[in-house]
Amino acid sequence: MAVINMPATVLSMDEIINAVCLHVAERKAVRVEEVQVELSWEEDTGYTAEVWVQGRSQYLVESNMVEAILRYLLSEYGIRAYREDVRLELDEEITAVVNA
Repeated sequence: MAVINMPATVLSMDEIINAVCLHVAERKAVRVEEVQVELSWEEDTGYTAEVWVQGRSQYLVESNMVEAILRYLLSEYGIRAYREDVRLELDEEITAVVNA
């Protein structure tokens, strides 16, 4: 039986930001336009997203970001992926590589 390797889907930093914005807006019951996101990577904390909603700031850790990416993949691309299929990478910018 042959195993078919599908090409990886790569989400840009802008798409990750969109995914987090959509996710947080839905969770907080606000409009997407009311959510601001800044992604970062630090050696001691890994990947994080600082999110501002209605003047308040909160940090999302990598697992929260991956959850937002999974929902985005399903709604925008029709791709059903799992946590282990998503890998965040840092080169010139943060990207998400999805092997699903």
